[in-house]
Amino acid sequence: MSDNLTPDPNEPAATGRDPRRAPAGEPNWERAALERIALAAVNEQRAARRWRIFFRFLFLGVLVVIAWAVLDFSGEKVTTTSGRHTALVTLDGEIAAETNANAEDIDAALASAFDDAGTAGVILRCNSPGGSPVQAGIIYREIRRLRAKYPSIPLYVVVSDMCASGGYYAAAAADKIYVDKASIVGSIGVLMDGFGFTGLMDKLGIQRRMRTSGENKGFFDPFSPDTPKMDAHAQAMLDEIHAQFIDAVKQGRGKRLQDSPDIFSGLFWTGQKSVDLGLADGFGDTDYVAREIIKAPDVVDYTVKESITDRVARKFGAAVGSGAVHAMAAIGKLNLR
Repeated sequence: MSDNLTPDPNEPAATGRDPRRAPAGEPNWERAALERIALAAVNEQRAARRWRIFFRFLFLGVLVVIAWAVLDFSGEKVTTTSGRHTALVTLDGEIAAETNANAEDIDAALASAFDDAGTAGVILRCNSPGGSPVQAGIIYREIRRLRAKYPSIPLYVVVSDMCASGGYYAAAAADKIYVDKASIVGSIGVLMDGFGFTGLMDKLGIQRRMRTSGENKGFFDPFSPDTPKMDAHAQAMLDEIHAQFIDAVKQGRGKRLQDSPDIFSGLFWTGQKSVDLGLADGFGDTDYVAREIIKAPDVVDYTVKESITDRVARKFGAAVGSGAVHAMAAIGKLNLR
């Protein structure tokens, strides 16, 4: 009997080759080619599906980050109560129409706080280096109006890091001002700042070609030479606004102010020294004033929050491009700071 077995014609030859990779000319090569094409298509679909899943998770992560920035869960927890409470309004940053510390929002928050039947007292928490004398004056007058309208509800200013210039202008209308010993307080003065480039332009051979229809229309233009008349006019405006500032502080603080010429000179002091000068009344933070002075430890925040679009723009720098424009527009602007 022979040991040789007759190969089965239905079985592939034991050549060690994969029939799916059969070259052209071998049996079933068309089928192998179709299998390779189908397998490649399946692998491509799987890869595309994996990338779709990856980008979906990436998009979801971006949405979570944006939501976190918008809602800012790390912020101060506000106690909500319908009973007797201390109302809190925060004045933070530069006082100007385009900032969070604008008069319209601050006044609206103060009005809501005073109008609440459960409000035992109002705290204006201030951390500001100053800003627009117009905006500061509007806040000052609204505080005095609300204090007269609601005589039984006191308003106290609590200073954190700084309450200077325009910030102090607004704060002077309060019943009392509380500071930290290391707070910066004062700077009762007015400034108008800018730059002059005429000397540099002469060196570079650059000419300024500005035409005006009025003699003083180019007032404070940084590319035009300054004149004694312009200096005198600017100084007169500064002195007038400074006098308004001084009058507001004197009306608000009254006899508590010490008789010192330095108080209205633009100098600023620590919170500890400001109490000695009569610019402030005592030491304490928000919780202390609510608990010990107003006797209403529950604090409700009435501060007007910025819109979602503004917060996203600020968090992610969408408004960076307008910074240079605002900086140029600020040349020659009056400031209490």
